[in-house]
Amino acid sequence: MSTYLVAGGSRGIGRELVDMLTQQGNRVEVWSRSADGLGINDVVHRPCDVTDPGPLPDPPESLHGAVYCPGTVNLKSFRALSVEDFRRDWEVNLLGAVRFLKACQAKLTGTDGEPASVVLFSTVAVGQGMPMHSSVAAAKGAVEGLVRSLAAEWAPKIRVNAIAPALVDTPLVERMLSSLEKREAMGARYPLKRVGTTHDAAALARFLLGPDSGWITGQVLGLDGGMSTLRA
Repeated sequence: MSTYLVAGGSRGIGRELVDMLTQQGNRVEVWSRSADGLGINDVVHRPCDVTDPGPLPDPPESLHGAVYCPGTVNLKSFRALSVEDFRRDWEVNLLGAVRFLKACQAKLTGTDGEPASVVLFSTVAVGQGMPMHSSVAAAKGAVEGLVRSLAAEWAPKIRVNAIAPALVDTPLVERMLSSLEKREAMGARYPLKRVGTTHDAAALARFLLGPDSGWITGQVLGLDGGMSTLRA
């Protein structure tokens, strides 16, 4: 049995990942502002706001993996974005991840001689240069830099990777997918003709946490229905 810590594990991709990990018989601890929607009896929940500069909870003594799921979807023109918008996206996406990893680092011990694994989330917009994404792309671009730097610094004891999804059906984007027409229009943008699901993202995160990805570190893996590489 492995032990995993998931920040933002009470909804969306994090919630799906917690389900997957517990179904495999792992011990899972969740840090999130609320346990609403968690509904899994054998998961430890610790109330936590990663944007709060105060101390974070103490992680489990030995961690095999840690995943940081909190994020923002703040899609506005540069003119409409305030400096405070940029600051908020930076706090949630980058500094929250930094606080989380500082709290976890000493406890990331791995298992059976295998390195521990850290998974963060970026966005396809970092590499694609999409309009209306300047704030979140700037913050997530910093996350990608953090991933590569920490992967080099922490090897060989800790692997660090990120997932860069396109549009995934989570509560953060429910207004963008609030009707069948909107969902079909959004899905048509991708070569695979659908938007992503929480299962898609959580399954990739689970793979990156496990031993089958044991020779992968310092990578940003695209999860975008082919958007970033195909013209179909």
